[in-house]
Amino acid sequence: MKDHRRDFLKKALLASAGVATAPLIGAAHRSTEQQSGMHPSLENTGKTAAKKVLKNWVWINPDQNKSTAELDTTYGAYAKAGITGVFFENDSEKHFRSAKRQGLEAHRWMWTMNRGEKDLLQAHPDWYAVSRTGKSCATQPPYVDYYRWLCPSKATTLEYLQKQVSSILALDYVDGIHLDYVRYCDVILPVNLWSNYNLVQTTELPDYDFCYCEHCQKSFTKWCGETLSDITYPEASLSWRQFRYNQVTNIVNHLAEIAHGTNKKITAAVFPTPEVARRNVRQDWTYWNMDGVCPMIYHGFYKENTRWIGDAVAEGVHFLHGKMPLYAGLYLPDFKSSGDLKEGIRYALDNGAGGVSFFGKVSDGDLACLQEVTGQFLAK
Repeated sequence: MKDHRRDFLKKALLASAGVATAPLIGAAHRSTEQQSGMHPSLENTGKTAAKKVLKNWVWINPDQNKSTAELDTTYGAYAKAGITGVFFENDSEKHFRSAKRQGLEAHRWMWTMNRGEKDLLQAHPDWYAVSRTGKSCATQPPYVDYYRWLCPSKATTLEYLQKQVSSILALDYVDGIHLDYVRYCDVILPVNLWSNYNLVQTTELPDYDFCYCEHCQKSFTKWCGETLSDITYPEASLSWRQFRYNQVTNIVNHLAEIAHGTNKKITAAVFPTPEVARRNVRQDWTYWNMDGVCPMIYHGFYKENTRWIGDAVAEGVHFLHGKMPLYAGLYLPDFKSSGDLKEGIRYALDNGAGGVSFFGKVSDGDLACLQEVTGQFLAK
């Protein structure tokens, strides 16, 4: 699965003309920088401002061919530039321990609802989400072949994911779990991807609207008393939309209980703003019991300029009300120059982000930009 996400993003990059390659938490579980209930970068106690705290991350698929010496050099450079943690897409004890030796947090990055393992598909096709037109992700995946979405309302899905998370967090070299694809399939893609699939998604098209399986429909009726088949325009039903938000939130918060029960952290990659997340993928991350979120504020995907990063961060911080830190996810190929990247980081921090997370190939120049901007921010 690991290479498919990159193929998806490469298509987005090719669609961006002129873009150069330069990538709810309960009080009992709050981290030290969250104890006051305010965002760490905004915290102020009386007349004396508290020390600003930033955490910066990198999303990585670990290269198993790298030597220990190479890894120590790489992660040492990360730490020197201000990176504080790494989200690893696959398991690699060598990578995790090297990062930890350099003082970095090492978290396992896990695909959550999008699970296309052959053995799972063959054994449990009934676990998969069904579109409004009756197409199952097990046999007719939307957009791309690897889009195999589990139905989040089924107890079997939760049990399966709980076992996955428990197994990962049992490893002593893993500091936490980072959830990705923790949502429904995109009912609306970022606008920069429409041309890739010859689509115009100004409305919610039935083939991409999930999940309408029998279990979801019965559960919806039990929850609110309405029968989905009697609703003329289900895409306009606020109750049906809220039901689906709740299913994802239920999955997340049960997984958070496992993480917090082992005294380990849980974070997630989420859609760029609460409004976009709810509208495009039925994801309401402001209600999640987590230790942090990393909104994927990939401005090029939405045909927005760098300034929009600040707008997206500000919206997220506003709706979180200090419940957990927000780390702005930045897609490095979206930035045209080092100056552009510096501006993106500044927009994020100045609008309340507790740090940033880089996706893409991280260069020495990218690290230098991070070190310069965060140094200036912390010195204010």
